[in-house]
Amino acid sequence: MLLFILGLIMFVGLVVVHEFGHFIMAKRNGVEIEEFGIGFPPRLFKKKTKGGWLFTINLLPLGGFVKLKGEHDTDTAPGTFGAASLPAKSKIMAAGVVMNLITAFVLLTGLAWAGTPILICNQFTLKQDTHVVQDTRHLYAGLVEPDSPASKIGLQKGDELLAVGSSANNLHRILPECQFSDITKQHAGQPLVLKFKHQGKVIVRTAQLVSTAEVQKSQDTKHPKAYLGVGVDGSGLAYNRSTWSAPIVAGGLIKQFTVLTFQGLGKAVAGLGSLIAGGVTGNKTARQHGQTSASSQVSGPVGIFVILKDGSALGYRFILLIIAIISLTLAIMNILPIPALDGGRLWLMLITRAIKKPLSQDKEELINAGGFIFLLLLIVLITIVDIRRFF
Repeated sequence: MLLFILGLIMFVGLVVVHEFGHFIMAKRNGVEIEEFGIGFPPRLFKKKTKGGWLFTINLLPLGGFVKLKGEHDTDTAPGTFGAASLPAKSKIMAAGVVMNLITAFVLLTGLAWAGTPILICNQFTLKQDTHVVQDTRHLYAGLVEPDSPASKIGLQKGDELLAVGSSANNLHRILPECQFSDITKQHAGQPLVLKFKHQGKVIVRTAQLVSTAEVQKSQDTKHPKAYLGVGVDGSGLAYNRSTWSAPIVAGGLIKQFTVLTFQGLGKAVAGLGSLIAGGVTGNKTARQHGQTSASSQVSGPVGIFVILKDGSALGYRFILLIIAIISLTLAIMNILPIPALDGGRLWLMLITRAIKKPLSQDKEELINAGGFIFLLLLIVLITIVDIRRFF
């Protein structure tokens, strides 16, 4: 419970760190601060500081904000955001992203020293300065397809998969799940030796895998085949620990998780497109596929709550890794051209300056208000999906 509470505090802290970046950069560039708020109104607490700005704690803990004097690009009074130079405005709006990136880098560097949980296949590391510690991972057989190579050697659901290899004298441990999938694909159409534990008894059997041609030919039929014909489920964690290469590992992980985030966003957008197209055309299959594809790639406040709650049982390093990934995700989302977010405002300002057609205050407010309403509706939709998914 203590780790769970700590995780929630750190999650809120990510928003505070983000807004603090805006706060510091605004002060350094002569823009006056009117309010620094944690959460969104209604207000629970407020205090006027010696610097003349208002510090508030608000009821809705979904974010935070820094209210600058004269936030519109058309404001011209001294000390306003609008009166600041273009480089100053750009630095102010990008400062939150930079703070979240720094936070992610610091957390991932510390984790590399303490031991980073291995969550994905081929997780970035430097092999010459990394060793696996506290390995409690296990791999179990899931659903076994009837008349598949797996069923023919007696593999059953719940059996623990211990090792695999091209021969009984060349077996190696299988970890994690995606590695097992790669191995069966590499040995398509060939014999594969499996070592597994069934009801406490260790068994070694050879399975003749289905060929690639057979698998591809069966994909459009009612009974698609797989190379081995068994799903796998993993449990437990292992940790990669580094020393001098910790900062390099942190940088590599930031790049790796950034790529995965953009891939996930791409799938979510494609799924949303299928969902809309299916709804317009009445194609139920396309609509359901789009809904599943889109919803599986995103998670909101409820999903984060559940992840932190369940993850607290896995220890402080898992919680810190999740917080680091969330911090990185906040940086990515806030640099994208999404109206109402930092990136949207920054790109809108840069584009209007480039074409030399600055927006009026009313148009700027309309665009940002529309984007904010869209984001709120999206949060509500994602929350509904999360509730159905987790409860």
